[in-house]
Amino acid sequence: MLLGMEQTLGFLATAVLVTLSPGPDNLMVLSLGIAKGRRHGVAFGLGCALGCLSHTLLAVMGISALLAASPLAFSALKVAGGAYLIWLGWQAWRSQGSLINAAQQQNSRETAGELFAKGLLANAINPKVVLFFLAFLPQFVISQQGHIGWQTAQLGLLFTAQAAVVFGLLGYFAGHAGRWLNTSPQRSMLLDRIAGTLFALLGLKLILAP
Repeated sequence: MLLGMEQTLGFLATAVLVTLSPGPDNLMVLSLGIAKGRRHGVAFGLGCALGCLSHTLLAVMGISALLAASPLAFSALKVAGGAYLIWLGWQAWRSQGSLINAAQQQNSRETAGELFAKGLLANAINPKVVLFFLAFLPQFVISQQGHIGWQTAQLGLLFTAQAAVVFGLLGYFAGHAGRWLNTSPQRSMLLDRIAGTLFALLGLKLILAP
């Protein structure tokens, strides 16, 4: 059984607004797009979007409810997610700028595939997204139609698809704007430092948030 048209349109409209609202994923996609280029920004954004598939699976299986009910499990996941963001920030701070010693850094420079994997992991281990899916998806499930799990799965797939489009566009246009910002080593290094600081602050906020 597929979702109804009214159900689908109402969910998509809300999901797009939620995805566009300022948050860690948006900020990370924008900062990486500006600092590293549109291809890398798009790759990281798509990774973040597809990370939603893991939360969809958890919501369907009911594991999200167990995590939300267990303070210890939620705290452990929150610390793990925050530590990973801080590590991303440290990696950005270690960078010497996109255009400095480019030939020497060619082998160590992150590829689009690596940034895709980082975005995927960053989203998948974010406990706030776990709770968001647990609270958000059921609001659009119509219990009278039955097949609750299948409805939840379809809603999760729709959310993932629209997030891929939104984050992909954010990464693309951020990278386009960043092309002229990256024309000097000094500006390139500054952008890496800003991105690294942002990642670290988001990680600390995630760990320290109640």
